[in-house]
Amino acid sequence: MKYDFDTVIDRKGTNSLKYDFAPERGKPEGLLSMWVADMDFPAPPEVLDDLQHAISHGIFGYSDAKDNYYKAVSAWFSSRYNYTFTKQDIIKAPGVVFALAQIIKALTKEGDAVLIQTPVYYPFYSLIRENGRLIAPNPLTYKDGKYSIDFEDFEKKVIEQNVKMFLFCSPHNPVGRVWTREELEKLNAICIKHNVIIVSDEIHCDFVWSGYKFSSFGEINDNAIIATAPSKTFNLAGLQASNIIVKNAELREMLKGEIRRSGYSQLNQLGLIACQSAYSKGGPWLSALKAYLEENIKLCREFLGLHLPKVKLIEAEATYLLWLDFSEYRLEQEELDRRITEGAKLWFNSGTSFGDEGKGFQRMNIACPRSVIREALERLKREFT
Repeated sequence: MKYDFDTVIDRKGTNSLKYDFAPERGKPEGLLSMWVADMDFPAPPEVLDDLQHAISHGIFGYSDAKDNYYKAVSAWFSSRYNYTFTKQDIIKAPGVVFALAQIIKALTKEGDAVLIQTPVYYPFYSLIRENGRLIAPNPLTYKDGKYSIDFEDFEKKVIEQNVKMFLFCSPHNPVGRVWTREELEKLNAICIKHNVIIVSDEIHCDFVWSGYKFSSFGEINDNAIIATAPSKTFNLAGLQASNIIVKNAELREMLKGEIRRSGYSQLNQLGLIACQSAYSKGGPWLSALKAYLEENIKLCREFLGLHLPKVKLIEAEATYLLWLDFSEYRLEQEELDRRITEGAKLWFNSGTSFGDEGKGFQRMNIACPRSVIREALERLKREFT
């Protein structure tokens, strides 16, 4: 089947966070919106067909997953990443962020330190702080346009702050790194040595680009907790379905207890259907989408190199979120953000929303039709040349 990723679909007036909430988020109307991490493409037609069948039935009562749901989830990860787990290892949740909050509450105590590698996905900060835990930052090292892990600082922070949990972003958002197996093994060794619980958010794992290979932390350590969801892969975030893999029985029961205490039980019916359908039937669509997105990245790389050489594209090893370094313009972050918004009329994510290490950066979502990418690049060119 040939899939269409070129048609521009008007999402305004759909209660879209990306398009309908500019004033509520302090932005002017009329910006080209390329910020929050959802895509401007419909979900796979195979998934839409299954959802339409359920909608036509017309009854939306209490629902839960049968064996075929768990088989679809486990088969996806075993066939693509050689990461195997069973039905009993899966805990369903309405989203990865919700699940991470429950994990933090279940497996640490107030005042405990949780280590994160900055700059990083901004809910990591709020989840830790708002649950009364302490942030132990292990800033990534940025050199020659690439990010790496400072392992010496990692272990130092673990020891000095008595870190109880490591909240890992893999692949990394926003810097786009695909961590190598060797890097995972080094992190794992430190965490085992100091009894640190590993929680790996792997929601972007299906968007790893040519030349790179994703390894799940679950392959390295059976006690690692792995957070997954079809939401990024198949543009299903609004249906709120995620699958948390917890092989350690003791940790699993502690997490289940915390979720029960929150009052949450079953996923919504359409989320269950979409998740099972996507993992069962969405492979061909995803392959076509990835090829399209790689061309979008290529377009950005070539355009910036030719017209905006002072804007450094951090080479995307994974995700459809580009991390752009504007530091050669020597602008304060507030002025950079103003020029992106008021000058270029673009809505990107400000780099500092991911932490202080994001100063001088912007995050750009390229999961949209190529004509939109071209328009965004032309706006940047007019403003910054």
